[in-house]
Amino acid sequence: MTGSVPQYSVARVLGVWALAAVPMGLLGWVVNPVVAGPIDGATGIPVSARIILMLIGLVWQFVLVLLLMRREAGKLSWPDLRERLWLVTPRHPDTGLPDRRLWWWALPFTLLFVLSVAVVAPRLDALWLRVFPFFAEPPEYSVNQLLAPERVHALAGAWWLYGLFLLLALFNTVLGEELLFRGVLLPRMQGAFGRWDWVANGVLFGLYHLHQPWGIASSVVDGALLFALPSRRFRSAWLGIAVHSAQSVYFALVLLPAFLGRMQG
Repeated sequence: MTGSVPQYSVARVLGVWALAAVPMGLLGWVVNPVVAGPIDGATGIPVSARIILMLIGLVWQFVLVLLLMRREAGKLSWPDLRERLWLVTPRHPDTGLPDRRLWWWALPFTLLFVLSVAVVAPRLDALWLRVFPFFAEPPEYSVNQLLAPERVHALAGAWWLYGLFLLLALFNTVLGEELLFRGVLLPRMQGAFGRWDWVANGVLFGLYHLHQPWGIASSVVDGALLFALPSRRFRSAWLGIAVHSAQSVYFALVLLPAFLGRMQG
């Protein structure tokens, strides 16, 4: 036990990982090709089916978190969930006491994440794809195609799609991936992985991206160094959530002009 949090075996960690990764992979590579035609044909927006399917997979992760906590604690009270999922004020690594000043650590880690997304990740993923070229992103899966001059007009006033993006962002960086990996798994991995639990957590986080394998390499690095490390260091999943959510804020702001009709091709 680490405080009131039980420790998982390697097998159990991998089992929880599979319950998150496999559905996302199936939705992305098996279900999406089947439903993409009808859904996208009806909307005229080529990535809408994938967005909906990814949202379903992330909502499942949130449900999985609740199921695991219900089984572990026998109840789902907020005070208990806060402690078990590390949804607490960052704690000083030496004293273990809450210290609000530690929130400032989110700033440098967020800036490092921005640097990673802009500079490190593209180079790392390019190297990854040289080794595994069959993991390259299919053009029709890229969100960038939404902003292509011949398609961007379809976004003007399509607030239902912007709402989907915001929901996707919420479950991606708060209620889904982060809550599962930094809230459930990370606090329960020390027994199996010792002081390197944050590294193992980042590796699993990267490999979880079966639905977008072109970004596995950068997801491993970001997951370990920028999401798991501060969360483990200060025993607060909020640090990983805050840093990862910078990505959601960025995409929300970048896409907003298109939905306002200010990026006509």
